Amino acid sequence: MRTTDLSELAAFDAVARHRSFRRAGEERGVTASAVSHAVSNLEARVGIRLLNRTTRSVSLTDAGAMLLARVSPAFGDIGLAMDGLNQFRDTPFGKVRINAPSSIAPFVLGPFLGAVIKANPRLELEIVTTDRLVDIVEEGFDAGIRLGESLRDGMTAVKINPRLRFAVVGAPAYFTRRPIPRIPADLQGHVCLQNLYPSGVRYPWEFTKDGRTVEFQPTGPVSSDDHDLLLRAALDGVGLAYVWEDRAEAHVRDGRLIRCLDSWCAPEDWLYLYYPTRKYISAGLRAVIEAMRA
Repeated sequence: MRTTDLSELAAFDAVARHRSFRRAGEERGVTASAVSHAVSNLEARVGIRLLNRTTRSVSLTDAGAMLLARVSPAFGDIGLAMDGLNQFRDTPFGKVRINAPSSIAPFVLGPFLGAVIKANPRLELEIVTTDRLVDIVEEGFDAGIRLGESLRDGMTAVKINPRLRFAVVGAPAYFTRRPIPRIPADLQGHVCLQNLYPSGVRYPWEFTKDGRTVEFQPTGPVSSDDHDLLLRAALDGVGLAYVWEDRAEAHVRDGRLIRCLDSWCAPEDWLYLYYPTRKYISAGLRAVIEAMRA
């Protein structure tokens, strides 16, 4: 088979897995139109429509589903074989795609980026941040970062630094009207901003001390899944915010925010860098793991 045929099959495989020309193009490092052109060439060559396309969706025809079932495992084996070559290479190089939560990415990845790139000048890191749960295999990532509680089966997980904590903060102007809370129960008398998951579900503020865990569900006038917005509202005196302590640290240090209930804010569960168990570890990914390992 010609190289062009393999390229067209690879483009079809990517579109079929992602159900998206755009995401297939991102995975392959080309434009969506280039992927579409490759798939159209393949369909013209075999004389059968493989994909149904509309302006909003992509789906497989019966013929396309049969082809995907045969070629996808083959491309998986090719990928494993190429990954396996990295064990013979001493110097990490190439691209490593990492997915990380937007809310913590600057504090988790920021401190190590400069050092790992300086130590591995042929390495390229592509970091995509989002707080939604991502299937790293389906979306073409080499690894992801999550709290241990949200890891899925079939993944190898490596504990990484740092271990983060939440902080409850409010502006000095806010505390001219209300006393600083000393225990979680005191929050009942305060305006507390609400935290959302990307799905829109509200999650409680959680506190732990002396083996006792307490949850408090805010009912304040502002709710968001963006910690920067919640922090901005707290700085403006709207109410108390529950955010990652690293995000609030500079404002606490310069006196623009006051931290409360510090002794009740225990470290969160460990963060993990995770990747598919069945995949060989490339030299590049191994360099990232060693740089971040706790």
